[in-house]
Amino acid sequence: MRRILAASSVVVLALVGLSACGDDDGSGSDADPKIIKIRFRDGEVTPSGDRIEVEKGQEVQFVVAADEPGEIHVHSEPDEHEFEYDEGEETFELEFDKAGVVEVESHDLEQVIVQLEVR
Repeated sequence: MRRILAASSVVVLALVGLSACGDDDGSGSDADPKIIKIRFRDGEVTPSGDRIEVEKGQEVQFVVAADEPGEIHVHSEPDEHEFEYDEGEETFELEFDKAGVVEVESHDLEQVIVQLEVR
């Protein structure tokens, strides 16, 4: 009986400890949002292949300024994302829960815009 009580106590304490490590808002990161400014102009895009570190669960805001409509592709696991943008400025938000490198690219320009290194 003592073994069962001892094992139960260890499990309960472990669960309490794990829940204490969690975030209050349910997100995976307390870091401020990472803002990535993307500019399409005269058939070119900046940045061009830069690698940017982000934390798992950190909000990433893509601020897209463009001189004509287009689309960016975010190649992430398990889901890929496509964002259509119009002329002017728009903001798109994502969070990534899986570590790895995520490519953000323009298929129209056949160019990688940024590589997000999710840690």
